Amino acid sequence: MDYLELANVLFPDIQKTPEDYEAMYPPRALAEGARVTRFAPSPTGFLHLGGLFAATVAAKTARASGGVFYLRIEDTDKKREVEGGISGIIDGLAYFGIVPDEGRISQSEDKGDYGPYRQSERREIYQTFAKALVEKGLAYPCFCTAQELDDIRAAQENEPIKGYFGKWARCRDLSMEQIKEKLAQGMPWTLRLRSSGTAEQKIKIDDFIRGKIEMPANMLDVVLLKQDGIPTYHFAHCVDDHLMRSTHIVRGDEWIASVPIHIELFKACGFKVPKYAHIAPIMKEETDEQGNVTGKRKLSKRKDPEASVSFYAEEGYPAESVNEYLLTLANSNFEDWRRANADAPLEAFPFNLKKMSASGALFDLAKLTDVSKNVICRFSAEKVYAYVCAWAKENDRDFYELLAADEAFGVSMFNIDRTGKKPRKDIAKWSEVKDYYAYFFKALYQNDFTFPDNVDTPDIIAILKAYDAVYSAADDKDTWFQKIKDLCTPLGFTPNVKEYKQNPDAFKGHVGDVSGVIRIAVTGRRNTPDLCSILALLGEEEVHARIAACISALA
Repeated sequence: MDYLELANVLFPDIQKTPEDYEAMYPPRALAEGARVTRFAPSPTGFLHLGGLFAATVAAKTARASGGVFYLRIEDTDKKREVEGGISGIIDGLAYFGIVPDEGRISQSEDKGDYGPYRQSERREIYQTFAKALVEKGLAYPCFCTAQELDDIRAAQENEPIKGYFGKWARCRDLSMEQIKEKLAQGMPWTLRLRSSGTAEQKIKIDDFIRGKIEMPANMLDVVLLKQDGIPTYHFAHCVDDHLMRSTHIVRGDEWIASVPIHIELFKACGFKVPKYAHIAPIMKEETDEQGNVTGKRKLSKRKDPEASVSFYAEEGYPAESVNEYLLTLANSNFEDWRRANADAPLEAFPFNLKKMSASGALFDLAKLTDVSKNVICRFSAEKVYAYVCAWAKENDRDFYELLAADEAFGVSMFNIDRTGKKPRKDIAKWSEVKDYYAYFFKALYQNDFTFPDNVDTPDIIAILKAYDAVYSAADDKDTWFQKIKDLCTPLGFTPNVKEYKQNPDAFKGHVGDVSGVIRIAVTGRRNTPDLCSILALLGEEEVHARIAACISALA
């Protein structure tokens, strides 16, 4: 067989050589040890949390080494592509602060010198390398029809190894004359790898996450180019990761089974094999109707709304919270690091691929909520105000109008109990803010005069009348609290909680009960941030009006 002739017959329009592309995309000028990683999704739907996790790990891996992280769009399967899929991926990553150093940056734009970063725009590149494989006798055209391939699968039903190889590879040894004849007849063809693997061969890889793995070598004559000339994932991955100079391939562990194919392709093309890091899927506990855990499964695009990253934006989880939570899943030492570095930015964390778990990380929405409370409590009031406004503008226009009407008021509201050594940890997501702070707004406030049973109604009225007579919005916290304490004894309460606990029958209650009555009368809540600050922000007119309304309702 004259393989050079065959290559020219199959690819008459391909004039460039692999050497041309090697010169066009030279090795990157990076420091020794710098890692080049990528996120390479298909635009077939929303950005999945597992995809965000993989992108986070890949980006951290590159940046921890002073390397490059890029975005490549693998859109060779046009039947599954959805409208706006690329923009959805780019916007989804951007929301979580993942901005690639290079790659696809919009539906139609690239940034960087190693593009195009969209596989559908790289057809000639793939065919150039495919032609080179044919020239070396390492690839051949296959004319098998879908029915013939079905027949092969049916005949292999009881075979230990299934696929297109050996005696089942009907087109592997076609002569030049037979090939030319089939081409002259207009028969469609795919291009297959002429595998050199055997059933006895093994390969060994040292996966950065899973350690040493031994697997059977590839012996299948896998398809490299489909009938339309578009490459399969296997071949495109090989060519792209070589020319884009990827050093570490971070991807889901569903691709482990394909590693033997990929390694054979890299070697067949004369490329250096990159390092692999296969991430276990994010798991979710399954429970029965009683809430008992019955098992685990992968986080599902169809079953779980939290599988889509849009869920977090709509619920109002800050990107910082989700990023922080993902790092608790990614590296086993992250939480210890965070405790020791409470105020350090995430970028300071020394991320390490080798500290990732080989088993699936368990997604826990309750844990995310706790993480988010800790993250938000460290935000400044100005930052909280800006974030809540941005969320409300997209998701609750009426609430946005209330917030935007008075920025100073909004910032002061969020600043209550935020600047001390132990800031309150009440808010986990922006969708909770409206209900939590509703009593600050006349349009949202709903009085609830449900008081504890340990204080009688006449005493409640007496407390409110006495407080209404002495309250001043100008009082500082010490003055305010002293006034509360001064009310206690004349009303039969004690200003000393310890004294009440020692002799409860001697008093109607203590100072906490008195302030609790005022809290409920003005806010409708039994638990709020600092009451003095709330009253000062509401202002004297509103506080007096709410106290009067409560007295009227109880009288």
